Amino acid sequence: MTDRSPDENRAEYIGTRDGKVFAGTHLLIEVIGGKGLDDITTIEQAFRDCIRACEATLLHIHLHRFSPQGVSGVALLAESHISVHTWPEAEYGAFDIFLCGNADPWKAVDVLHRAFYAKDVQVKEVLRGEGVI
Repeated sequence: MTDRSPDENRAEYIGTRDGKVFAGTHLLIEVIGGKGLDDITTIEQAFRDCIRACEATLLHIHLHRFSPQGVSGVALLAESHISVHTWPEAEYGAFDIFLCGNADPWKAVDVLHRAFYAKDVQVKEVLRGEGVI
């Protein structure tokens, strides 16, 4: 085992962009006019496709379907998580993708757009830990 300085260890999970240093990128994604937002199989496949596209590492997926409708769930990742809560009656899904390290959450946006045949997808980005790390 090789000893490394703290700065070398941080490089594995700390992000940098445009001179900013932060813990990770957190996207708040709104899927609007989407189809299949009540289908656990479709949502699980979308999670898996997002994880693959973002080059993240899946640890566990847990999804729950509500009665009469709606799904909530999370994919726990080595790099953080993807979560969802859906309102299929409104054709709306709220997704969070928070990734650290080299994984790129922006690659999931098109995946979600296609997976749910969305009329629109809106995204807000938060650099978590910016100015703190």
